[in-house]
Amino acid sequence: MSQSTDAKPLKTTAISVADAATALSSAFGRRVTEEQVRVVAEAGGLIRGDDTINLLDYVAFLVGEVSHGD
Repeated sequence: MSQSTDAKPLKTTAISVADAATALSSAFGRRVTEEQVRVVAEAGGLIRGDDTINLLDYVAFLVGEVSHGD
């Protein structure tokens, strides 16, 4: 399978909420909306001034929420 030369690389340390939703949808094989990502990111205080998030911090926050039952 060939990869498009127009595809931009995923920068997991500074990704837009919309791009995070797309990446998570692809990874989970189900629809993840921008609104869902934003709600979680805001709850975790993860959104930076430039409206990006660190995807690794985002996933770590989710793991913490699940493991603590919050």
